[in-house]
Amino acid sequence: MPFNTPWGTRSNGPRWLACIVMVAIATTAAGENSGESGGAPEGESVTPLGMSKAEAAFTLGLAYDFGEGAPEDDRVAVRFYRKAAEEGHAGAQFNLGNMYDNGEGVPEDDREAVRWYRKAAEQGHADAQFNLGNMYGTGKGVAEDDRQAAGWHRKAAEQGHAPAQFNLGAAYGTGKGVPEDDREAAGWYRKAAEQGHAGAQFNLGFKYAHGEGVPEDDREAAGWYRKAAEQGDAGAQVNLGLMYHNGEGVPEDDREAVGWYRKAAEQGHADAQFNLGLMYENGEGVPEDDREAVRWFRKAAEQGDAKAQFNLGVMYGTGEGVPEDDREAAGWYRKAAEQGDAGAQFNLGVAYGTGEGVPEDYVQAYAWLNLAAAQGHGDARDGRAELRELMTRAQIAEAQKLSRELAN
Repeated sequence: MPFNTPWGTRSNGPRWLACIVMVAIATTAAGENSGESGGAPEGESVTPLGMSKAEAAFTLGLAYDFGEGAPEDDRVAVRFYRKAAEEGHAGAQFNLGNMYDNGEGVPEDDREAVRWYRKAAEQGHADAQFNLGNMYGTGKGVAEDDRQAAGWHRKAAEQGHAPAQFNLGAAYGTGKGVPEDDREAAGWYRKAAEQGHAGAQFNLGFKYAHGEGVPEDDREAAGWYRKAAEQGDAGAQVNLGLMYHNGEGVPEDDREAVGWYRKAAEQGHADAQFNLGLMYENGEGVPEDDREAVRWFRKAAEQGDAKAQFNLGVMYGTGEGVPEDDREAAGWYRKAAEQGDAGAQFNLGVAYGTGEGVPEDYVQAYAWLNLAAAQGHGDARDGRAELRELMTRAQIAEAQKLSRELAN
């Protein structure tokens, strides 16, 4: 299974959510701020309630931003955030960056978002450091720079910021912005995983399953996959299902495997849909049911899964779970064959050679058998040899040319 996307979704919060009661819109607000304030410059004047003017403006921004104690109004929130941000309030600078990042209360402006994230990040604001790293990683509002991305993610990660720890792990795993180092990657994934980050739990499980940066350990892999799976991570659900199906790190249990495949399949995960189709086709962990197999193969096939497209073609070709239909079979074989599936290339070649579901065409048949044979498909080599005896030299040359075109 592939690793989760390194840059993930940028953090758009929390925006230091406070629950406040408005008492004097122009100057003060009373209430409790549930996040850290980010601080105001030393010696700044304070309101009658003992709150700095920057803090008061920030708190008012929160009120208008979230509609708590004041009407929700992004434009007014921006105005108050800006007042506090210009006074050096890190939380306000971060929130103002978010407003520009998302086009809330101001026109979307990536460069302005970067400018305000940077101001907060330079004061040590972990969320701002994380978002600034993401901006460098994706080239939003600033020139793409993997080293800068990793540098800012490291600053946030060292403060215990779990998404930044995950991203830094991904950077070490792929060698983006830092030297590739599986041990470092695993170390950062572990820090985030222990804080409950599902993506990091999945990736750490993957590391244990494949012995990358840590000793190979199926029990550890299954344990971390389970933690991510229980949070709804579809990839982890698939992998945990596979471990139950194969008895790796957990007792072999096809019913458990089916249960985890189903959870991921219902989230639209194509591999899980394919695997669930196989379980129904073979009667593993569920009663054998070709119609259900077809249903799940179709879901995966419609997402472009070549294995599912091939299997769905076979079901149509044999009339299992669906009415037999050679044209439908050939159509699904073609979709899989065009993605390089050797079995589908062979079956499509046979279809052209016999005229089942498609017009008989030896050139097309030879071309597809030729591609399957090149991938080591033994029956395709034999079929190509037999077909060659029925074709002219000109037809063979045409078929070989078509093979080259299809391969590209």
